[in-house]
Amino acid sequence: MRIVRVEDEFETQWNTARKEAAASFSNDGIYVEKLIEEPRHIEFQIIGDQFGKVAHLSERDCSIQRRHQKLVEEAPSPFMTKSLRKKMGEAAIKAGKAIKYEGLGTVEFLVDKHGHFYFMEMNTRIQVEHPVTEEVIDHDLVKEQIKVAAGHPISGENFEPALHAIECRINAEDPYNNFRPCPGSIHSFHSAKGHGVRVDTHVYAGYKVPPYYDSMIAKLICKAQTREECITKMQRALDEFIIEGIKTTIPFHQQLMKNEHFRSGNFNTGFMDTFKLKEDK
Repeated sequence: MRIVRVEDEFETQWNTARKEAAASFSNDGIYVEKLIEEPRHIEFQIIGDQFGKVAHLSERDCSIQRRHQKLVEEAPSPFMTKSLRKKMGEAAIKAGKAIKYEGLGTVEFLVDKHGHFYFMEMNTRIQVEHPVTEEVIDHDLVKEQIKVAAGHPISGENFEPALHAIECRINAEDPYNNFRPCPGSIHSFHSAKGHGVRVDTHVYAGYKVPPYYDSMIAKLICKAQTREECITKMQRALDEFIIEGIKTTIPFHQQLMKNEHFRSGNFNTGFMDTFKLKEDK
């Protein structure tokens, strides 16, 4: 992505974006879209069946990112209101019905500070962050996806979150070195546990993290009655989560949970531009 703020920069940024696209994807096709200042990244989980019914399963806030890649997701969004959820949910359902969508999918939006929202993209699959939705509506989304594929109809009911859930992506990255990937062998692995604590992972003590794939090695999900309780639970779970042998994003998440702007819900996709990680002592 390249930002153009003045007309004189347009041609240079256009050509740079094309070169980067060609180098990364062997396709230099690009498009222009409106720049949304200080946006939040809010997405809606939808489900559709072969009978034309589409429903939404509430939203996730994915605004804590680095290099446009998500680090933390939560449901519901601390920015959300009932009226905004209704409008965005209706837009997400409309998008699903327009393409006669079947299965689980995610309609992603950028939302400005005034509550105006803009369609960004649709991921036609279940996503990494689906556990936060599962935890707040108490449904197994993988199971629901299989049922839809088998021809079962959905109820068509929209869901609103009854609890609060936060997911921290535990990546094999060095947060003190600009989140540089950190492959290698895991010497010891102790997972966080307890009521309302969930860990989705494939690694173990002795596992060797290869350098060829995405650096995410685990997802730590906590749920509670309120956002404040959920953050407190996540702090405890992060303190208990031990991975030795490689660098991980755990220290970043530990500091994030204590950050006053995150705790107050006052953040957007530019949060990481100003967040300063304190040196580990």
